[in-house]
Amino acid sequence: MAAEVDGPLKRVLVPLLLPEKCYDQIFVQWDLLHVPCLKILLSKGLGLGIVAGSLLVKLPQVFKILGAKSAEGLSLQSVMLELVALTGTMVYSITNNFPFSSWGEALFLMLQTITIAFLILHYRGQTVKGVAFLACYALVLLVLLSPLTPQAVVTLLQACNMPSVVVGRLLQAATNYRNGHTGQLSGITVFLLFGGSLARIFTSIQETGDPLMAGTFVVSSLCNGLIVAQVLFYWNAKAPHKKKKQ
Repeated sequence: MAAEVDGPLKRVLVPLLLPEKCYDQIFVQWDLLHVPCLKILLSKGLGLGIVAGSLLVKLPQVFKILGAKSAEGLSLQSVMLELVALTGTMVYSITNNFPFSSWGEALFLMLQTITIAFLILHYRGQTVKGVAFLACYALVLLVLLSPLTPQAVVTLLQACNMPSVVVGRLLQAATNYRNGHTGQLSGITVFLLFGGSLARIFTSIQETGDPLMAGTFVVSSLCNGLIVAQVLFYWNAKAPHKKKKQ
């Protein structure tokens, strides 16, 4: 009976959440307090949870823009810099063969971020520019993922993530401060991004051992924390109604 249960359980956990030796350590030898294996299990579980959550994390922001038919309060420059950071993380992780659980959310956040960038341009009356931007971004991404791009360039792009994240978040913070409200910025999305970046500090150290990746998420957490503080501070502030320009 134990063998019958062990088979399906092992197929689910190995290698998705645990290497085989850790599975044996925990579920065969019943060493439930084996710290190295528990750290792997926690890291993999958190990583997959972040990836799964990233499928929805920016949808509240997308729906809020669509519902209001406005992107007021969102900084296009901030969104573009965030897109640069996400692209750098994704390309760097793919070229270094990092496990998908350590970076997968970058792919889904990239798709949602590029959608938000297009919507900002669209509701500013620049739809053609938005379509051109989508086409150019797709072309650049293909080049970055191709053998034509040297590894040194990919590493440099990842290294640029920290200043991109800092400047991007400061631009959004400055926009919020100047407006005296957060406009169409989604509080749900902001809180989810903050929680995800905090968890990523641990998973990037555990799964990649790459100080550049870990450092990026430390900086990202600090910057996301600033936006969270502004969302809380301006919680009851409302954007003034403006007459549409002819």
